[in-house]
Amino acid sequence: MLTGPVWRQPADDSGALRAPLVQARYVLAGAAGPAGSAAELDSPDGLLRGIPPEVTAAFHARLPAPLTAHDADNAVSLLGTPAVFLDHDGSWARTAESLHIHVDTVHYRIRRIEDLTGRNLARLRDRLNLRAALLCAPGAARQTSSS
Repeated sequence: MLTGPVWRQPADDSGALRAPLVQARYVLAGAAGPAGSAAELDSPDGLLRGIPPEVTAAFHARLPAPLTAHDADNAVSLLGTPAVFLDHDGSWARTAESLHIHVDTVHYRIRRIEDLTGRNLARLRDRLNLRAALLCAPGAARQTSSS
C-alpha cells in the first residue's frame, strides 16, 4: 500500500518547470555577479546589476539595433548621439557643444534616431527605455552609489 503524496506529471511539463528554472538561473547569475545590496538599488544602474548579462545584452541589442545597422551603412554615426543627448538632459545646445557639431545637426540626428527606433525622445518613457538599453551595453561602465 502506498502512503504519502503521489506525484503526477503535469500535462505540459515545460510550462510547469519554466518559472523555477528561470528563477534558479537568475539567482545563480546574481550570485556570480555584482548584484549589490538592497541599499544600492537607488538608480537604474544598481537595478541593472542584478539582471543576468544575457538579458541585458538582448535588451541592448534590440533597441539600438537600427542605429547600429544605420552606422554600418553610412558615414554619419548616430549611435553615440543618444548617450550624449541623454547625459545632457536633452539639451540641444549642450549636446551640440559636446559633440562639436551645430545644434541643427543635433536636431537632425535626434529626428533620424526617432525615425529609426520608433521612439520619441521628447517622451520620458522613451528616453528611459533608450537610457536603459545604453546602460545594458556589454561592458558598459555602470555607476555605483559611491560615484
